[in-house]
Amino acid sequence: MGSSSNDDFSVVVLASDLGIDARPFLADNQDIEDNWHDCSQDFSDSDEDFSDLDFLRFFRLQGSDKSANRIFRIVGKYFPAPVVSGERLKRYIFHKICSELPEGPFCIVYMHSTVNKEDNSPGVTILRWIYEELPSEIKDRLQVIYFIHPGLCSRLVFATLGRFFLSGGLYWKIKYVSRLQYLWDDIKKGEVEIPEFVQNHDKVLEHRPLTDYGIEPDPLHLTEVPSTAYSLGRYEERLASRAVM
Repeated sequence: MGSSSNDDFSVVVLASDLGIDARPFLADNQDIEDNWHDCSQDFSDSDEDFSDLDFLRFFRLQGSDKSANRIFRIVGKYFPAPVVSGERLKRYIFHKICSELPEGPFCIVYMHSTVNKEDNSPGVTILRWIYEELPSEIKDRLQVIYFIHPGLCSRLVFATLGRFFLSGGLYWKIKYVSRLQYLWDDIKKGEVEIPEFVQNHDKVLEHRPLTDYGIEPDPLHLTEVPSTAYSLGRYEERLASRAVM
């Protein structure tokens, strides 16, 4: 009480109803470092071993599209959904983005060919959660998602719920690619590796286009069964001759 200080001080009054985080105002300014963009520090664990997921090759950085966007290739069929949790998948994706993706825009080439929902799909809810957790700077750098061989179910889900379920303009970044020949309009051949089973699936769709819409024109391969038209015709002729007699 008997002593006084000549040091300047300030008082900061914050309205709690505004939902403002007061820590930047109350902490020592010298200890504050603006590293919000450093996702490698905030979202990846350098001590975690992802060699098992790298071995599956379902999420890889490859070449660039014709707009100079770096390509992250995702092969849905390679992802073992029953044994990889959503939390670990998120950490792995953040690890790959932060450790491998260079500066600048990028795109995603997602191959949905022969994907099985129970075996290969982590679920739309988990994928949306992972996307929402990405830093806004990463979201802005994502330019387009090439969705190869979308099935009827995928088209219906995104057409009906996509605008409400996908935020941040993600819905408008999806580009459906029903055949590989259309992918080459945006990406040069050789820039992204196409697995053999994807190429074979593309050939099946080329000969059976209705399969795109969930319609299998010949599910039992009845076209391979010998024709019975001749025997039925002879049987009808016999019935007609008996009727005349």
